[in-house]
Amino acid sequence: MKNIFIKDGHFKDAAGRTLLLRGINLGGSTKVPFTPNGASHIREGLYENQTVSFVGRPFPLAEADEHFNRLRKWGFNFLRLLVTWEAIEHQGPGIYDEAYLDYLYRIVKKAGEYGFNLFIDPHQDVWSRFTGGDGAPRWTLEKVGFDVTQFSEAGAALIHNVHGDPFPKMIWPTNYSKLACATMFTLFFAGDELAPRTLIDGESAQTYLQRHFFGAMQKVAEKLKNLPHVIGFDTLNEPSMGWVGWENLNSNWNLLRLGASPTPLQSMALGSGIVQEVEIWHQGILGARRIRREKMNTGRKSVWKTGHECVWKQNGVWEANAAGVPQLLRPNHFTETNGRKIDFGKDYFVPYVRRFTQAIRSVDPEAAIFIEAPVGTDLPQFEAPDAVNTVHAGHWYDVVTLFTKNYNPFVAANFATKKLAFGPGKVRKLFKSQLAHLKEEGRVRLHNAPTLVGEFGIPFDMKKGKAYRTGDFSRQNKALNANYLAMDANLLHSTLWTYTADNTNAHGDGWNGEDLSIFSRDQQTNPQDIHSGGRGLRAFVRPYATKVAGTPVLMYFDMDYRIFEFEFRHDPALTEPTEFYIPDFRYIPDYTVEMSDGTVEKDLEKQRLIWRHEPNVELHWIKIYC
Repeated sequence: MKNIFIKDGHFKDAAGRTLLLRGINLGGSTKVPFTPNGASHIREGLYENQTVSFVGRPFPLAEADEHFNRLRKWGFNFLRLLVTWEAIEHQGPGIYDEAYLDYLYRIVKKAGEYGFNLFIDPHQDVWSRFTGGDGAPRWTLEKVGFDVTQFSEAGAALIHNVHGDPFPKMIWPTNYSKLACATMFTLFFAGDELAPRTLIDGESAQTYLQRHFFGAMQKVAEKLKNLPHVIGFDTLNEPSMGWVGWENLNSNWNLLRLGASPTPLQSMALGSGIVQEVEIWHQGILGARRIRREKMNTGRKSVWKTGHECVWKQNGVWEANAAGVPQLLRPNHFTETNGRKIDFGKDYFVPYVRRFTQAIRSVDPEAAIFIEAPVGTDLPQFEAPDAVNTVHAGHWYDVVTLFTKNYNPFVAANFATKKLAFGPGKVRKLFKSQLAHLKEEGRVRLHNAPTLVGEFGIPFDMKKGKAYRTGDFSRQNKALNANYLAMDANLLHSTLWTYTADNTNAHGDGWNGEDLSIFSRDQQTNPQDIHSGGRGLRAFVRPYATKVAGTPVLMYFDMDYRIFEFEFRHDPALTEPTEFYIPDFRYIPDYTVEMSDGTVEKDLEKQRLIWRHEPNVELHWIKIYC
């Protein structure tokens, strides 16, 4: 039996109390191999190293006690534990890294010893390390016919290892619309209909890729199924629609136009060695603008191995005319099929989730399934049977802070409407409403499923890493506090991005220039102090209700004045108390408690407050301050 179960839209413990999950992603550098060091700023070895190992991610076993102890001290009670397909099956189809699976089991078992519950996140970003991100093994690309060593020259992917430093900040998501990533995701989700002529070892590309991905995750499920604190699996981190639904293949419209922005047709042509003049875009706080055009792939490199041609030429989407100019043959290829208009969510994503769920639950029948919609889209509508024991695990970021690597409390962007909000009050209202929308999606489209925000966070290298030189993290504290205020206002569960055990000031989380870790060895001036190395502690080490004998109504924490307020309505069937995490980092040596009713018991050593309410009061409130 799992430690946590889902009932009436809430996470519950064995006693029936409502849980609030305050979690962390573990960890940022899990995206890349541990041996040899696969950090994306390292130019050498991306293509030469055929043997890699992820044993040691998120941290070596010898460090596990240190990190789990610190995270527990900081009040986290839940983990989103990253694994990658590459870590499990990097050597080839059906060849599993048993040493990594054994190591993973030991890490997960150790997490349980420290009281953590967790779910497994099959992590990817823009498909693979070889397409500028992380996730899938190299052989998945080669099975389709790609020569991964030619991607950069042909504009099929922008790769940090090849580009070198300085790597433009937050440019990696542009890979979602480039040839390599867009092709792989289109094949993965919709290959049966949109690329029927593309076969891998006699199977459709879609069937082959999904079968191997499911098999790799089933190996993880088999290894961990007897650990009751492993409550489930994410379906896939930040999936992409690829080019599915792209209406104009001669348009480079995208969620993020930054740097070289070829259209889908240009991407196909570039990949086949045809020179193209591509628009170069700049992204500012007021939006994107074209700054110039530039010829690409002047060396006429093809990304296709000898004996292979472009997947989309093979499937009749385009061809080059007698003059060598690319022409579309099927302009509606990604929007219509078999006489119907394509709906990615209904046609491809929901069936994918159903197949993934069946694969995991064939091994672990009690596993909860955490679902996040493709990037930039809302969650599609699921049928009630598909929503049983599911969680909405969408992501949310303050995009202005994330992309500019600076925090300004006076401005924020609505990612959906592309409009800006000005003024602290409107910014707070926007954050709250965006997260309320996310929560409502889970309620409506997953039939009253709880919502856990799978990722949110802030860059710590603001102002070009100024805090690393001054030691002043006040800007980061304010930014992260604004995030948590919006979470608490919606009474949301969350897993903060991220904790990276080997973070450095020079290279951040070791991947694409990102630096969002709440811990860094470079800030650890006193290894004997458990808090040393922490970044943004004033914001994320905050009190919260961990177990509630009823339904939470309100939760609020004033970071500056250390005032915590909470309200709930009790469940008459429960006799167990309500419990809180009260960090001694913020409340030393003691604190004052005011409440509507009942009695409290302080456990200062365990940073716990136990509140036994009176049954004859309808709405209970408590206030904590010092």
